[in-house]
Amino acid sequence: MEEVFRTNDLIKLSYVEHLLQEAGIDYFVADQHISAVEGNIGAFPRRVMVQEAVKEHALAALAGVEKG
Repeated sequence: MEEVFRTNDLIKLSYVEHLLQEAGIDYFVADQHISAVEGNIGAFPRRVMVQEAVKEHALAALAGVEKG
């Protein structure tokens, strides 16, 4: 899997998930559990991962979202 987005912002993460769902792209959010364990202090950003075959499509769907 390839990373297409990384953030500590849960609102932005929700928006990214929405955009990927609307584009019909399957994704996985990595590091959710470590973020919960560390108390959500923001030391470990969550990473949005997609299959390599759809990475360019995912990046195009997320082009308007500010990184971070």
